[in-house]
Amino acid sequence: MDKKVLVHLFCGLLAVLSVFVVKADNPYRYYTWTVTYGTISPLGVPQQVILINGQFPGPSLEVVTNDNIILNLINKLDQPFLLTWNGIKQRKNSWQDGVLGTNCPIPPNTNYTYKFQAKDQIGTFTYFPSTQFHKAAGGFGAFNIYKRPQIPLPYPNPDGDFTLLIGDWYKANHKALQASLDSGKTLPFPDGILINGQLTTTFTGDQGKTYRFRISNVGLSTSFNFRIQGHKLKLVEVEGSHTIQNEYDSLDVHVGQSIAVLVTLNQVPKDYYIVASTRFTKKVLTSTAVLHYSNSHTPVSGPLPAGPTYQIRWSILQARTFRWNLTANAARPNPQGSYHYGKVPIKKRIVLENSAPLVNGKQRYAVNRVSYVNPDTPLKLADHFNIPGVFSVDSIQILPSEGAASVASSVIPNSLHDFIEVVFQNNENTIQSWHLDGYDFWVVGYGSGQWTEARRRTYNLVDALTRHTAQVYPNSWTSILVSLDNQGMWNLRSAIWERQYLGQQLYLRVWTPVHSLANEYDIPNNVLLCGKAVGRHL
Repeated sequence: MDKKVLVHLFCGLLAVLSVFVVKADNPYRYYTWTVTYGTISPLGVPQQVILINGQFPGPSLEVVTNDNIILNLINKLDQPFLLTWNGIKQRKNSWQDGVLGTNCPIPPNTNYTYKFQAKDQIGTFTYFPSTQFHKAAGGFGAFNIYKRPQIPLPYPNPDGDFTLLIGDWYKANHKALQASLDSGKTLPFPDGILINGQLTTTFTGDQGKTYRFRISNVGLSTSFNFRIQGHKLKLVEVEGSHTIQNEYDSLDVHVGQSIAVLVTLNQVPKDYYIVASTRFTKKVLTSTAVLHYSNSHTPVSGPLPAGPTYQIRWSILQARTFRWNLTANAARPNPQGSYHYGKVPIKKRIVLENSAPLVNGKQRYAVNRVSYVNPDTPLKLADHFNIPGVFSVDSIQILPSEGAASVASSVIPNSLHDFIEVVFQNNENTIQSWHLDGYDFWVVGYGSGQWTEARRRTYNLVDALTRHTAQVYPNSWTSILVSLDNQGMWNLRSAIWERQYLGQQLYLRVWTPVHSLANEYDIPNNVLLCGKAVGRHL
C-alpha cells in the first residue's frame, strides 16, 4: 500500500479517536455562589433569611450524569458555613460531603471551592446548610440530575419539569431557634408550610401534555402529604431509583425525601389546587399552589382535595407499594435489577434505637444511648492525619442496651465492600426520618412494635427500591440493606434537624488498609484545616 495512503488512513484514525475522546469526556460545570443574609416575608412577617446569589430558595443545580461540578462558595455570613449535597453519593470523595465530620466550615468572608462529580446518578435531590441551625433560615435548593442521551427513560420524555421544594417554616430567626435548643428546650410547632419559599405560587402547563413534578421535603421536622385537585400522580422516581409506575391520589413525603411524579393535564381547562398538608400532627398545616392550564379562564375553586392526617397504617401500606423497576436503566446501561441484593450474605447487622434523654438536665437526642457531639477537628481529617483523641470506634454499640445516655463523637467501623443490615428501632411516639450520606440503600421492611429476627421473613428481597432517606413510623421499625462500596467517613443522621442538632447522628467509617485511588481520592489540595489539623502537611 502507498505510504501516502497509509499516512492518510493513520491521520483519519487519529481524528476519529480524538473525536471519541472529546465526546467521552465528562463536562465541567462552573459556579460561583455568594451566601448572604437578606430580609423577606415568606409568612407575611419580615425576617432574616439566607440567600444564595440573592435567591431564596437558592439556585437550582441542573446537571447530567457524570458531570463534574466546580462550585466556589463565598461565605458572607457572620458565622462559619457549609453546604451538603443531600443524596449525592460523592463516590470515593467524602472530602466534599460538606458536613462537620468531613469538612471544616468556611469562615466568614472567605471561600471554599467544592469539586465533585455526579457519578452514576440520575434523579431528584437537594442541597442545604449543614452548619449550626442555618437550615432554618434557608440556603437550600434543588439538585436535579438528568440522564445521559444514550440512556433511555422508562417513560416518554415529559413535556416539562416543575421543581417543588416544600417544607415547614418558622417566623423566628434561626439564631433564636438555635439558642432555644442550646438552652435545653425543644422547638415549637412550625408556623407554616412554604412551597418554593412562598405561601402560594403557580405552575402553568398545556392541556393534554404530561409534566414531571420533582417534589422534595426541605423542612425541619414535618412530613407532608402532596396532592393535586382532580389529577392522578404517577410515581416514576424516588431519589434516583426508577419505580414501578403506580398511580396515586396523594403521596406522603417525609423530611429529607424526594420523589418525581408524572401529571397529565387531562382535565377541563381551568385552574386546580396543588396541596401540601402536614402528617402525623395534631394541628394540620396546609399550603396551596395553583396548577394553571394555559388555556384556562377559570380560577381555582371548590374545597381543597382531602388528604390523610394521622393515619399511620395508610402511610405504611402506601410505602410498601413503592417498588423498584427491575428492567429500567438508571444512570448506567445495565438494568437496576441486575444486582440481586436479596441474595447477598449479610456481613454485619446494626440495630439503632433513637431516644430523647436529658443529659445534664438538658434535652438531647441519642442513638443507642450516645448523643453525638461535633469535635473541633472533623473526623475525616483526624482519620487522615492519625490525630488521636478526636473520636473512638468504641464509643457506640451496634445493638441497643439499657443505661444512662452519654455524649461522644460516635463512629462505627466497617470494612470496604461489607454488605450490612441496619435496623432503625423507634420506640417514641413521633415519626423519625433517617439519612445516610455517600450511599443509597434498599428499604426492605417496615413494621410496628419491636424488631426481631422473625421480622426478616417479611422483607422484600426482590424489588425494594433504593433511596437515601427512610422514614420510621412511631413505635415501629424500618430495616435497610447497604452495600458499603464507597470508602470514606459517612454521616448517618436524623433528617429531623432539631434531633440531628442535638445528637441523633453518628458516622460510618468505611475503610480498607490498602491505599489506592481506585478506592478513595487523595485529600484535596485546597482542603480547609481546623482544630488539631491546623499546621498539618498534606
